[in-house]
Amino acid sequence: MSVRHVLAAPAAAHASVRPLAADAHDLTTGRLVGTAAALLALAGVVIGGLALARSTGRIGNGNGKRGALVALVAGLIGMAVGVVNPAVADGGPGTGNGVLGGALALVLGLIAAVLGRLALTRSRRTGRPPRPPARIRMKEEQGLEEAMTATGTNPPGGTLEGLGRFCFRRRRLVLLIWLIGVIAVAFAGFGYGAAPDNDFSGGDSQSAKAQQLMEKHFPKEQGDRLTLAIKAEKGIDDPAAKQRIEKALADLADSPVTGPVTSPYQDKSLVTEDRRIARTTIPLSDKGVEKSEVKPLVDMVKEASGDSVTLALGGYMAEKAETPPQGPAESVGLLAAAVILFIAFGSLVAMGLPIATALLAIVGGLALMKLVGHLVPAPNFALTFGAMIGLGVGIDYALFIVTRYKDGLGEGDDPESATVKAVATAGHAVLFAGTTVVIALMGLLVMGQRLMTGLAVATSLTVLVTMIAALTLLPAFLGFTGHKINSLRLPRRASRRNQSAGAASRKRRTLAERWAGVVQRRPLVAALAAGGILLMLAAPVLSMRLSQPDASVQPRDRSSYISYEILSEGFGPGYGAPLVFAAEIDPAGADPRPVVEAVRETEGIAYATPPRVSEDGRAVTFLAFPTTGYQDEATTHVVHRLRDDVLPGTPGGDQVLVGGPNAGTVDTADEVGSRLPLMIMVVVAMGMVLLIALVRSVTIALQAAVMNLLSIGAAYGVLVAVVQWGWLGAALGFPAAMPVTTWTPMMMFPILFGLSMDYQVFLISRVREEYERTGDTRAAVATGLARTAKVITAAAAIMIAVFTTSLLGPDVAVKQGGLGMAVAVLIDATIVRMIFVPAVMELCGKANWWMPGPRAPRTTPTAPAGTREDRWITSRTVSSSAGTSCAITGTRPPPADAGPAIGTDVTAHPTAPTTNPANQFGHSTSNRSSGP
Repeated sequence: MSVRHVLAAPAAAHASVRPLAADAHDLTTGRLVGTAAALLALAGVVIGGLALARSTGRIGNGNGKRGALVALVAGLIGMAVGVVNPAVADGGPGTGNGVLGGALALVLGLIAAVLGRLALTRSRRTGRPPRPPARIRMKEEQGLEEAMTATGTNPPGGTLEGLGRFCFRRRRLVLLIWLIGVIAVAFAGFGYGAAPDNDFSGGDSQSAKAQQLMEKHFPKEQGDRLTLAIKAEKGIDDPAAKQRIEKALADLADSPVTGPVTSPYQDKSLVTEDRRIARTTIPLSDKGVEKSEVKPLVDMVKEASGDSVTLALGGYMAEKAETPPQGPAESVGLLAAAVILFIAFGSLVAMGLPIATALLAIVGGLALMKLVGHLVPAPNFALTFGAMIGLGVGIDYALFIVTRYKDGLGEGDDPESATVKAVATAGHAVLFAGTTVVIALMGLLVMGQRLMTGLAVATSLTVLVTMIAALTLLPAFLGFTGHKINSLRLPRRASRRNQSAGAASRKRRTLAERWAGVVQRRPLVAALAAGGILLMLAAPVLSMRLSQPDASVQPRDRSSYISYEILSEGFGPGYGAPLVFAAEIDPAGADPRPVVEAVRETEGIAYATPPRVSEDGRAVTFLAFPTTGYQDEATTHVVHRLRDDVLPGTPGGDQVLVGGPNAGTVDTADEVGSRLPLMIMVVVAMGMVLLIALVRSVTIALQAAVMNLLSIGAAYGVLVAVVQWGWLGAALGFPAAMPVTTWTPMMMFPILFGLSMDYQVFLISRVREEYERTGDTRAAVATGLARTAKVITAAAAIMIAVFTTSLLGPDVAVKQGGLGMAVAVLIDATIVRMIFVPAVMELCGKANWWMPGPRAPRTTPTAPAGTREDRWITSRTVSSSAGTSCAITGTRPPPADAGPAIGTDVTAHPTAPTTNPANQFGHSTSNRSSGP
């Protein structure tokens, strides 16, 4: 049996490839420094982003803006070097590449953090008046726009507003750039991109060291091997059965991709005592054999079965060869998203814009994933996850902007103004939401595993491209559609009734507003009920077990499962997952047989093979087969017992390493369990920082973090109940109860945390707008929930549809991830957003908007001379084209008992610098006050 076959656990079972020749101390130091550098650079990016957002809200604060831009660039470069560092560290012994790469990333991260902090400090110290944000598009009082035009003062602009206006006006150029760019990137990526890298063996674990030792001293046993399982009801010596078996063996031996095949008729150890079950190994001629070359062998063995003889081919390459492609899952998800959008918008044109934007972005994102794979290798399922995540967030981001655009048209704006408004408001939330998802995915760098690093970088690229497409390509599409966005409408009887009802129907409270009122009347009961449901759903997570899928959890008609079943019946369930023991020895060293005897007598071990010495005489190895299977929890206990008790208590046993697929899975699960809390803390902290910068409230950020953790915990619990306990498992496409795949919780958490933050951003942004306008938290929550309920429901439904379609695919690990994320989004959009958020915000009241630090005083404008005391005044500070600060003063319609107004013309007069309360985007808003 080859070492490669013995160690051929699924690709994800091994992480952080590193050659044995590399200096261990140098590589470990480089890995630690690189990880710390990437995290520090990430902090620099966040600080620089906050500084940039703050500095651009100040007039003339160019130095802060430039410093923030430099911080962003340095931070991104530092992150890139930190990510690539594990690959650079594979340079060899004594090269110091690992430390050098990590040190470079560390320096860049320090530069990013320092420059970002300086820029942030400078923007805070500036004494110049704040510029009103272009993102708040509330209807101003009559005469404000005319006053600004009369005084020569242009309305304030912002980066996103300018971007939206540019993309709208230059829509042909923007569309042409996107088309040429996507075509070029697709040609390069799909034509010359890196192949998937599924060999993630290695690392610092004991199983990884055992594999490295075997590769060094047993180099001839590294190739993949297949296992032929034979079961003959009349015995393998029956003439008809023997003829079938020998023909299958001859056909396998004649294949150009196989080596010499040993017949079970020549080796009695390959046959059971009753001569009904036999086995043999088929070595592959080359390590680079493709699964397409193995598939004919699997089919040939299946066709050879018959006449009470069952033949099945197993092994890692056999599993890969007979695993079908993902199939139409993404197409089904796209179709479901189209139906949801059509129902939500009621128009084919409005439905097509988010889908077209997302598809174009996904093609470019997936192509970039393959190109970046040359620097950061990614596994083969990264494309599946990238397409699934990109399709969901791409459609969602475009959905939010299109919804705001339609709202603007409904308020009487022209298409350009509606586009600019949508990009400046919903686009700002999309920018923060996409950044949150990317930063959450980058939290996987903390795991220190090459598999997770490649997957995080690849998926982040898709999210980034979809976010950029929503902010640039979609405004160009809106420029082409204009008022025709409502064309090809879905006929709705309710709409005609509403039109005939007139203004009375527009004042009617929506279902979401009425529901918010119900929750707000009993907030404590609602919060306790929602929290209790989430905790109940999360309870199964306490029994979560991590492992890797093997042949035992494959569909029952697969050759790999049939092979596993036959071998388990004849040679025990532990035959498919042997433990590999290896140690370096002195040629004149001690006898390894006492260690073998001690292992053989260990409870839970069926039998152990005699020891074998390498050709160079410097290493020894033997195999031990557990009495339990790969997925059995008892096998994990056997591995720990051997390492912790048996080997240390045996002479010479302390130098023996325990490896193999079972040991590799145990090591991976232990590493995930130890690093997962750190990753969760990093992701939560980064998400809170971004949310505080957006909503200017510590309380809201804490609420979001706690609620997101509860919803993700509930999703974990449901996943355990379905996958591990088997509840509805068969109905959802899981052939048998199995542990949760090791990498699934790691990948689910950052994605779900980022998506949950998305919905929190879109909801709280609207709530904050209403609170700034009215000052009433209860009314703001009800109105914000009513205005976002439809779009968040549609966005969540799209996500659920896309994630659920993964259940149609063949990969059980991808199915687990898709199921968990679909459940999490469902919980977040219902229990959390519809019950928990309004209830908790009602309980917190004005504490929702708590933010430490000095608050700017609220200024009350003084009535100009010559006006009556009952005159109503509106004041707003704006920036003129010359850079001076002006206060525009206008009139409102006076109350009925105020009498005739005097001198209601609009004037402009210079004012002193003022500071105003921050709105939901961290900028200043205009004060609105009335005279006595």
